[in-house]
Amino acid sequence: MQKTLSFDMTGKPHNYQLNGKKLFFASDFHLGAPTSQESKLREQKIIQWLGEIEEEAAAILLVGDIFDFWFEYKEVIPKGFIPFISKLHQLRERKIPILFFTGNHDLWMKDYFTQELGIPVYHHPIELSVNGKSILVGHGDGLGPGDKQYKVLKKVFTNPFAQWLFRWLHPDLGVRLAKAWSGHSRISNVEKNENHFLGEDEWLWQYCKEIEARKHHDYYVFGHRHLPLELEVGTNATYFNLGEWVSQYTYLEFDGSEAKLMEFEK
Repeated sequence: MQKTLSFDMTGKPHNYQLNGKKLFFASDFHLGAPTSQESKLREQKIIQWLGEIEEEAAAILLVGDIFDFWFEYKEVIPKGFIPFISKLHQLRERKIPILFFTGNHDLWMKDYFTQELGIPVYHHPIELSVNGKSILVGHGDGLGPGDKQYKVLKKVFTNPFAQWLFRWLHPDLGVRLAKAWSGHSRISNVEKNENHFLGEDEWLWQYCKEIEARKHHDYYVFGHRHLPLELEVGTNATYFNLGEWVSQYTYLEFDGSEAKLMEFEK
């Protein structure tokens, strides 16, 4: 499912002009992993990056797996991440729009960010119309061919009844179980060599080609693969993968006419 959205400085739909500023896209911070100490160091770097781009930012798009685990109980959210959330609050106080996309690690996000920070949360790819350019953006999990096992799991994880059952677990137990599963998933990804370029078998690249055959977009922007990629899709379209912030610190900036993959200082 895709939703069409363009936005202004308040987040209301309309065709958006950057007026000399830029869009910034980043994904796969995986805050909380692999250890609390390593996560806090990464959190500081992310906050530094946000501080350096805020003067230029027309909007910031956080494209999934920002947290290594996030589940919103009715009255409880996961412990930690106060500096990062405080920085997002500061940016919103400056009226900088932030769009938040769920990934496979934080797909249980509900309305906390929307109600407390005025940050919309998207669970599916959306289309943006910016300076006359069409951009399709989302995390990328479960899209394209292959990965059938995860697609089945995602149906379970997003099932309202399954989420209702999980919510009845005490948060201490629920978070502990989820973190154990998350750690297992990271190990599995390494064993599958998913951090290597797969050539024509890149499933998100294939997905972009399938969409482009039906409807043109100037840019396709996804995360999930943990690889910074810039690949042609047809004649006048480009697929970008944003990489990750565990070791690469890569992001995308769009100035209204050109999109570029960038690397923050290591």
